[in-house]
Amino acid sequence: MAGRRISDEQLVEIIEAAIFVAGKPLTKRHIKDTVLIDLNISMARITHAVEQIQLHYQTRGIRLVEVGSGFRFQACASLGPWLSNLWQERAPKYSRALLETLSLIAYRQPITRGEIEQVRGVTVGSGIIKNLLEREWIKVVGHKEVPGRPALYATTKQFLDYFSLAGLDSLPPLPKQQQSKIDQLLSDPSVRELSE
Repeated sequence: MAGRRISDEQLVEIIEAAIFVAGKPLTKRHIKDTVLIDLNISMARITHAVEQIQLHYQTRGIRLVEVGSGFRFQACASLGPWLSNLWQERAPKYSRALLETLSLIAYRQPITRGEIEQVRGVTVGSGIIKNLLEREWIKVVGHKEVPGRPALYATTKQFLDYFSLAGLDSLPPLPKQQQSKIDQLLSDPSVRELSE
């Protein structure tokens, strides 16, 4: 197959099938380095093929979307009320504390537990951090250079994938009032970091 030429239609079929059967999101680079390894296909052709697939599915019940770790097919959000009947289990409900903690990490990363507590005004339960780490939605990306060297938390590609985000720039903007209040709380010199 090395050096073999394929048509644009064949390329679209191969990429579409690869993403469909992969079971996880695929990047264009991964597709090139695996499925298309024996073919001399440029990244520009791969990008064009992906765009063609996205265009084809634009009026269908599923879409080809880009999330943090690559491209995947997923059902249109508007079909959720009907599709949810396929599963006996209901989507997990997350506590307000967990969602607030995750939001602060997503918008202010890297951030320490002490900084999260300063903004929220309450202690962050170790179960919340443990839950977010186990779900692989957050990870420790370092330690702050202050006494106790508390862990710095940031979101992961799994977080982006779960919430169908291509990147952190896809997060909705925080209202200016909330943003300035968070900035004020985090710049307060009375904030002291405690060891984790």
